[in-house]
Amino acid sequence: MAITNLNNTHLTAAQVSDAQNALNQLETALQIINVNLSAEDRQKYGSINEQNKLFVNKIYDFHKSQPSLSSSDVDWEEFENDFNSRTNLEAIITRLDSLTTKLKNAKILHDYDNYQAALTDYAYTNYKAGTASPGFETKVNETKQFFSKTSNKTNNTPPTT
Repeated sequence: MAITNLNNTHLTAAQVSDAQNALNQLETALQIINVNLSAEDRQKYGSINEQNKLFVNKIYDFHKSQPSLSSSDVDWEEFENDFNSRTNLEAIITRLDSLTTKLKNAKILHDYDNYQAALTDYAYTNYKAGTASPGFETKVNETKQFFSKTSNKTNNTPPTT
């Protein structure tokens, strides 16, 4: 028998509403920085790798500790604004990535529970159809399409998302 009900924790309607409101507030707060880049733009501008981040950090450190060594061709106020924005956005992204992973993990368990319960119901439906109980043959005919013609049990694994 399959293990079921791996996640019995469910959000209330109020909690879902609170989460959606918080997301709306976050989207509104970040609206000012929303930029739509094309695939070509993403490729062109890309993301600086870790070594280049260290380089940027070192230049910033030199500018802060020994400003006389800094180029006058650089707009240092804008450099610092970019530096701070990059740091702040990276922290927000890290937190959102962590939250996304946690949400996906919870969803995976709910998906698994739904699938196991659906398999149990399908087995019951097949049993009842075998006893000629009214309506069950129709249900079997409409749900058997989700299983391959072979009896390979590897096809009956829960979907991953």
